[in-house]
Amino acid sequence: MTTVVKQKRVEISDPRAIRALAHPARQRIIDELFSGRVLTATECAELAGLTPSATSYHLRALERWGIVERAEATGDGRERPWRALGTGLMITSQSDTAGRTASHAMMRSNVDHLMQQFAELPADDPWEELSSFNRTRLWLSFEEATELHARMTALVDEYRKDRTASEHPDGTRSVSTLVAFVPTGKPPEQS
Repeated sequence: MTTVVKQKRVEISDPRAIRALAHPARQRIIDELFSGRVLTATECAELAGLTPSATSYHLRALERWGIVERAEATGDGRERPWRALGTGLMITSQSDTAGRTASHAMMRSNVDHLMQQFAELPADDPWEELSSFNRTRLWLSFEEATELHARMTALVDEYRKDRTASEHPDGTRSVSTLVAFVPTGKPPEQS
C-alpha cells in the first residue's frame, strides 16, 4: 500500500486506494472531512444520502487505505467521529487501467461538484467575480512540468495556513480549488 501523509497532504499512489476513492458517496465524505470537519457516520450519511451502516462501511474502507481515521469519542461515546488524516489529498499515480478509471471518476466528481457550487453562487455575491476557470495548454519539458507542479502545490499549501472548516479567522470563506496536471500527446523522442 502506498499512502503517504506529507506536510498534512495525503498522497495516494496505489491503484487500489485510488479505486477506493472513486465512489461518489466517498467523494462527498472526503470533501467534508478534508475541510477539517470531524463527523460521525450518521452525520456523513446525511451528507452522502446513505444509511449510517452503509456509510460506516465506506468510512472503514477509507480507513484501511490511510485516508481517514477515527477521532476521539465525544459526548456519551456511543458513536465515535471520523476525521481526515490530512488537510489535502493528492493522487500521484494512475499506473493501471483500473487506477486511471478511478482517477477519471474522481476528477469528474470534483469538476461536477465545483460546477454545482458555481451554479449555487448568487449573482449578487461580491465574491462571484473571483469564480473562474483557467485552462491553458503549456509546452513544457519534464523538468519544467515537475517544477510547475511543485510550485503550484507549494502555493496552495501557503494559502491553506492550517485553516479548517472549524478553525478559521472571521471574514474568511471556503474557496474550492482544483489543480490538475495532465500530459497530452505522445512523449517526445529521446535523442
